[in-house]
Amino acid sequence: MNRFSRMPFFVQLMLVAGAAMMVPAIYGAVVSQHEDSRAFFYSGILLMSFAGMIAIARARPESTADRDTRRDRDREGRNQLMTLLVAYTVLPFFLAVPFVEATKNTTFFNAYFEMVSALTTTGATLFDDPDRLSRTVHLWRALVGWLGGLFAWITAIAVLAPLNLGGFEVLSSRQVGQGSSGATQFIQVAAGPERIARYTTRLFPIYFGLTVALWLALAMVGASPYVALCHAMSVMATSGISPVGGLTSSGAGFLGEMLVFAFLFLAISRKTFATDDMRRDAPPLYRDPEMKIGLVLLVVLPSLLFLRHWVGAYEVERIWDIPAALSSLWGGLFMVLSFLTTAGFESASWSESRIWSGLQTPGVLLLGLAIFGGGVATTAGGVKLLRLYALVRHGEREIEKMISPHSVGGAGAMARRVRRQGGYVAWVYFMFFALTIAAVMIILSLFGIHFEQAAVFTIAALTTTGPLVQVAAEVPYSFADLAVGPKAVLAATMVLGRLELLAMIALINPDFWRR
Repeated sequence: MNRFSRMPFFVQLMLVAGAAMMVPAIYGAVVSQHEDSRAFFYSGILLMSFAGMIAIARARPESTADRDTRRDRDREGRNQLMTLLVAYTVLPFFLAVPFVEATKNTTFFNAYFEMVSALTTTGATLFDDPDRLSRTVHLWRALVGWLGGLFAWITAIAVLAPLNLGGFEVLSSRQVGQGSSGATQFIQVAAGPERIARYTTRLFPIYFGLTVALWLALAMVGASPYVALCHAMSVMATSGISPVGGLTSSGAGFLGEMLVFAFLFLAISRKTFATDDMRRDAPPLYRDPEMKIGLVLLVVLPSLLFLRHWVGAYEVERIWDIPAALSSLWGGLFMVLSFLTTAGFESASWSESRIWSGLQTPGVLLLGLAIFGGGVATTAGGVKLLRLYALVRHGEREIEKMISPHSVGGAGAMARRVRRQGGYVAWVYFMFFALTIAAVMIILSLFGIHFEQAAVFTIAALTTTGPLVQVAAEVPYSFADLAVGPKAVLAATMVLGRLELLAMIALINPDFWRR
């Protein structure tokens, strides 16, 4: 383990990816899909051998490695951000090899697109018919998405947080790309590999244990063990990947949706699964800003959809049909949380909710929820709720100043920091987010894609909510209908949405490279 921790980060990822290929290889052998099993087994052996040779070639004595670590400490953050970028762009090439070998009726680029989508927890797929892929390949997609979610968990706290990125800049008084002022001594002193190793040992048991618990629970309420496992991994990673086309075909029914609904709360705030090492004065869960604003959205939006039945949907009968009303309320509640956490699972009651509210295609609501996103340092994408909270607090304070220009804002130093510096950086991020949406839409329009279709595809990719294209528009769209050029643009957009814009801006900042 000591030698493994001293390996280059990308080499570690290659070894983990090669070892992960053994899981579908074993499963394929058990279910008699021997060709698929051999594709994953041989690819895993080759990838681990290749990574092992690189590790041997780069092996250094321990004393030399420690000396180089101290010498490169100032460049460590930049190197780790570069490694994250390479991981999301280069690692899918290796992950796509067994995929294309097992599928055989697709191109390597399509397999690469699928692996980028899974690794970034987007869940966008080119195979709308689940029967085109074998059970072994579906398991591989879900497993890559699950590992991508774990990777997002760990790197957000071990890499982005020490650099004051990934949403943590809202709570900090320092500039983006600098160390957080509230960091613990371990964060300030430990090297990158030490932080990654520590948070991996701390978060992996939680992540794995919650996945197993959801797997068993879904299997107990009616889903097959295979489907329950794939959906459990997809829920934990908020990837929306399904081997049967969604929760409605899983066999788990209403109880399965309730279980998924409960576990999706993990993507609203990181406080639900881990303590915040970046702040010693962190509030409890019920006072967490992300949880509070998430619950507000979860209560207000489904209520508006439900109450609109009496306001604007007079043509809909069954006004006093209680089962239809409850089904409609549940459909709206589930969809709000599903797309707020960028998971993208669709409820079986969603069609009833649309009919009840009189909104046949409430795509704008789902697009907005995906843009809001989930919590900082979670598997969710989007702008993130903490930045939204900072903008709300800043807006409240500006309104107070309009009424009482000489008033002094209270609630403590942290609240003032969130309203001032936090609101500023949140607004900057939101502007960059909006400009990125416009830029990607313009690029897609050059390929002949219409405005509405380009908007849905862009937001789905940038917020890592792939299933959004199926439900946001009046007519479902499909990534499979796109040419190679738009697919490449959207694949890059998925990586940009997963890494977040401020991290990319930090990478191209000249001051960041002069350290």
